[in-house]
Amino acid sequence: MSSLTTAARATGKRKAGTPAAPAATAATPATTASAATAAPAARLKRGTTAIDLRIYRAVVNAVMSHRLPPGTHLGEADFCELYQVSRTTVRKALQRLAHDHIIELRPNRGAVIASPTPEEARDIFAARRAVEREIVPLVIGNATPASLQQIRAALEAEDQARRTGDRASWIRLGGEFHLLLAELAGNQVLLRFMSELVSRCSLIIALYESPGAAMCENDEHQDLMTLIEQRKVAEATALIEHHLLEIEGRLRLGEPERKINLAEALSGF
Repeated sequence: MSSLTTAARATGKRKAGTPAAPAATAATPATTASAATAAPAARLKRGTTAIDLRIYRAVVNAVMSHRLPPGTHLGEADFCELYQVSRTTVRKALQRLAHDHIIELRPNRGAVIASPTPEEARDIFAARRAVEREIVPLVIGNATPASLQQIRAALEAEDQARRTGDRASWIRLGGEFHLLLAELAGNQVLLRFMSELVSRCSLIIALYESPGAAMCENDEHQDLMTLIEQRKVAEATALIEHHLLEIEGRLRLGEPERKINLAEALSGF
């Protein structure tokens, strides 16, 4: 029996009877855990089962944490063993992941984590800058003591991950910070755009960023928070654009050659 099969069965037995956590929604931006998957989960079609959502969120979280890099093959049989479900259930989850551009369904190869080209990467980052330039003024315009406290809580979660050396959580929380701002902007269309863009940017960073570099520097997020509190729209908008340009500037060409153990990548989700 392979190590993957053994790990998958062990994980599947551990989780098979565990009820899935309730899906986060855009109406609860204070929730730092799983915020990155809140908006996509809210867009899932009627008929989604708890296990569909569990598989969906497990893959998205693993991508956001860079545990499933671009090009990784996702075998249906592995999911069936890992979650003790049928191929029909797995395929439903994979279809939803493909709809949100997290994976690609390729003929004769099945599901793989999406692998954006350098040209697509530039286009996606350009789109994200355009969207976040619209989000920041809305966040400032809608700012309340409660929303500012939500931003502070997100920054504290980021800082806690940094202090404890939890790089995967730090990276994930960096994306969640940007999604929280989109939620607080109060525009559901922009929130849906950001949900997709943050996930796709995480894929791009996993593919092209130099090892050891952080996705979002916490001090820049803190500086942005200060400008939001001071209601300095022009300065905050300029900072978010500079921040995203810096992230894009750290990207490098080259596709990692790395064998992934699906059970290990999805462990804990």
